[in-house]
Amino acid sequence: MATMKDDHMSKEHSVLLADIGGTNARFALMTRREIGVIDHLKVADYPGVTQAISKFLQRRVPSATVDVAVLGVAGAVENNRCTIINSGWSIDGAELQRTFGFEAVRLLNDFEAVAWALPELQPQHLYPLGDQPIAAGGAMLALGPGTGFGAACLFSPGPGMRFVAATEAGHATLPANSHREEQVIAFLRNRIGHISIERVLSGTGLVNLYEALASIDGATVPERDAAAITKAALDGSCGVCNVTVDMFCSWLGSVAGDLALTFSARGGVYIAGGIVPRLTDTLSRSRFRKQFEGKGRFEPYLRDIPTWVVIEPDASFAGLRAFFGRQLANSR
Repeated sequence: MATMKDDHMSKEHSVLLADIGGTNARFALMTRREIGVIDHLKVADYPGVTQAISKFLQRRVPSATVDVAVLGVAGAVENNRCTIINSGWSIDGAELQRTFGFEAVRLLNDFEAVAWALPELQPQHLYPLGDQPIAAGGAMLALGPGTGFGAACLFSPGPGMRFVAATEAGHATLPANSHREEQVIAFLRNRIGHISIERVLSGTGLVNLYEALASIDGATVPERDAAAITKAALDGSCGVCNVTVDMFCSWLGSVAGDLALTFSARGGVYIAGGIVPRLTDTLSRSRFRKQFEGKGRFEPYLRDIPTWVVIEPDASFAGLRAFFGRQLANSR
């Protein structure tokens, strides 16, 4: 899916690529421009990233030398280190370099990796939410709910120039747009304190929203996880689940609109993560787009910004490959 110039790969680098979230860690080996088989590991099965990497290397590259590691991680990266809040894994690039003998290790935020992939995505990798055309050259925003909530924006200030701004937008305060949303926030605030975006727009957030709405409406419902809530909403077997998913989609639209304004994302908003690709039809029928555009005097501005769901499950690996090609290959 992604492409790189041949001179970036004039020698045969072996590069470990990884997409490490709070629940799942995925690994692949890239040789030249080819990304090999992607292995899926459960984060809970390993005490730390070192053990997970060792397992992958033993399985896929027992006799090969890996030159570089490029890891997308679900958290803030500072000094090439990250602690993933939703799993507790601490990842230190320098430590991994010493442990495995890599020539270089680079960590980047997981949505930063997705943002690097955006220019490479083709129509078959996307599900449109609306009929707005692509705006060439504008900032392109990637965001979405999964175990947490991530966002990053790719800018192209000139020919051949690209850079990505990573964020921790998921930990910003969640805004309310209606009395009912205020009720949800008040309920959750009494339970857990500060209500960030990912306290509602994530897997655990979907559970929080479900429990809040059940309590507000006086409904007795069974305990469900995010997958069960989504399933019951889609098959129509639970009214509270249906209302929960509907509000989830609406709130996602509002937050996406806020972030589109924040970054002037005229090149489009791309929704990724582990939840929304399962809800494409529901999202397209929901109030997502209405809430996305509903920003008062700036409604015309947002009306022209296209929105898509990224349905390519391995987009982050294309982004890691693009990042390596642009940021690391020429320096080695």
